[in-house]
Amino acid sequence: MTDLFARIRASFDRQTMMATFGAQLDVAEPGRVVISAPVLPGSLQQHGAGHAALTFGLGDSAAGYAALTTLPEGAEVMTAEIKINLMAPALGERLVAEGRVIRAGRRLIVVASDVWAETAKGRKHVAMLQGTMIPVAPDAIG
Repeated sequence: MTDLFARIRASFDRQTMMATFGAQLDVAEPGRVVISAPVLPGSLQQHGAGHAALTFGLGDSAAGYAALTTLPEGAEVMTAEIKINLMAPALGERLVAEGRVIRAGRRLIVVASDVWAETAKGRKHVAMLQGTMIPVAPDAIG
């Protein structure tokens, strides 16, 4: 699995938004990716919880990279559509997003992800996402 992790890591490292969030790639295995990020002072909403944009960004990226694990080297994916259910405020020191592939077809990859807020006392499920990723050739983007 080292080659798969390295391939996903190379793409992840090119995402400046993930760098802005301070996110890290924790797990990349076939059909599953885990990404985590601290809840930084610059990513809070007005009530002191992690902003939904942080939650969405982590969940979308985890789902997208899970989809990418099903494709051959040189392929890329883009989100065609994704929905989020925010279930609780993202209160904690860190958010963890676990993306997974529900069904990988040739043209559409159905994905889901869950996002948890972690504190010293444990973790709370704060969001669920479900969507569709599409395979794209790297030179076709733009």
